[in-house]
Amino acid sequence: MSVRPDYPELKEINAYKKELNWGEVPTIYHMLATSVGELDGILTHGFDSGYKHILDPQTWNLSLLGGSRDVAGNIEVKNKPQIMLQHVYDDTTYELHCYPVVNGERFDGAAKGDAMCPFVIWQPATMRMLFRINNLTSFMMYNFQRGDEADLELIKFTHFKVQKLISILRESFDIIETKGYSIADFYLEIRRRHK
Repeated sequence: MSVRPDYPELKEINAYKKELNWGEVPTIYHMLATSVGELDGILTHGFDSGYKHILDPQTWNLSLLGGSRDVAGNIEVKNKPQIMLQHVYDDTTYELHCYPVVNGERFDGAAKGDAMCPFVIWQPATMRMLFRINNLTSFMMYNFQRGDEADLELIKFTHFKVQKLISILRESFDIIETKGYSIADFYLEIRRRHK
């Protein structure tokens, strides 16, 4: 077996999975790896997403945030927009949801031109879900039944990728609260219940 790096990339994890399984990759592994691969390029390619949309300062309420444009047209704000995040799981998928904070509270509705909302327009249908990872929870269950080291590496990679995307949000936003289990905590909770 080949020596693997401490923090392998998705390509290396996929190669390791093939190595462990004589070139055969189960469908459930392939589905999760594909979904994570799409997440890996969320900022660089692919379709528009809630994640990319909220990071665009053009969507921010500059009056509320003490914002202005510099001579080059770049937006600068004195106060970061306030948001709350929530990890959401169902039987198969994981989603990261975002809620604007209005008057210190999580805002669940839609808004347009609301002086207290950190976004000029907030449309929950298209902006709340920042991204989705298909088949994550079902893959975790599969991992307990028939998983190998590569499966666990894929789960770890997924966790670290989501944490990295959250840290990118922290650079632009004041994240007041994050609710729900992180992927690592969710995995540990499933493992505890499985035993």
